Amino acid sequence: MTASTIDTMEFRKALGSFVTGVTVVATTQEDGTPRGFTANSFSSVSLTPPLVSVCIGKVASSYPVFSGTSHFSISVLAEHQKNVSGVFASKSPDKFEQVAWHKGVTGSPIMDGAAAWFDCETYQVIEAGDHIILLGRVVGFSTSSASPLGYCRGGYLTFSLSQDAMAAVTSARVGAILESHGGIVMLETSEHVFNLPSGTRLDPTSDPTSLRGVLSKMKIDAQLDFLFAVFEDAGAKTGVVHVYYRGQVIGELPQDGAVRMVPLDAIPWDRLQDEAVSSMLRRYVKERSEDAFGVYVGDANSGSVQPLAKSA
Repeated sequence: MTASTIDTMEFRKALGSFVTGVTVVATTQEDGTPRGFTANSFSSVSLTPPLVSVCIGKVASSYPVFSGTSHFSISVLAEHQKNVSGVFASKSPDKFEQVAWHKGVTGSPIMDGAAAWFDCETYQVIEAGDHIILLGRVVGFSTSSASPLGYCRGGYLTFSLSQDAMAAVTSARVGAILESHGGIVMLETSEHVFNLPSGTRLDPTSDPTSLRGVLSKMKIDAQLDFLFAVFEDAGAKTGVVHVYYRGQVIGELPQDGAVRMVPLDAIPWDRLQDEAVSSMLRRYVKERSEDAFGVYVGDANSGSVQPLAKSA
């Protein structure tokens, strides 16, 4: 389809195939009252200076306010905040009375419980067709361990495994494939056997046997992004369910004798402790090279890979 014959609705549908997060963009108006809306057009722009952007339609009711504001915030919603997304996507006149929030350094409202937030001063407003691009210089930000809320093809996506489902599992092994400097984090035992970081459950950090507890003990600051594989250990009598997330290390790895950053093309396949984990890692390397991830569901011997979002 050429530029001159683009069907607007089909174009919108195609754009909807891109998986995004869900944010609430907010500011304070001249009279001091808060104003905000839901957006999935958020993007990082620059590290130096720290810039982010969000797009606003010129027909939006919030356009006059945000096109002239000197400051604004972007709250990246967590999985449990679908209701917050709904509130700010509505035309309700009392949006800020229905959610918990606080003010940032600039005075802009920030949603409590967000996966991350950015407090910004307006850096530039760029004309872009029927939208404007609002560039913000970040003057304050924060992130948490909460899983972000996703959006694709008109529906929400949740990437963490349901805690209710985990509670029904007799025995579990929850691990992570964490990227760092072009490789993944692995733990090497004194017998030179390699494993992925894992625990008996995901949370809390205070539990030394949980995945987050294990990472905290090793001083690995990590962000878990998406669920990558769920499979049952067919050889285990107790029916151990393996749950693996993919994510990334924030900052540098600690100087720990057991922690290794292993390049993807140098994984010691013959020294991995678990054959099922080895098979999962081979899929990870393949999907990383293709930049096309899915979620494996099955057992250690057979299963299927489900895309993050099915085609319409």
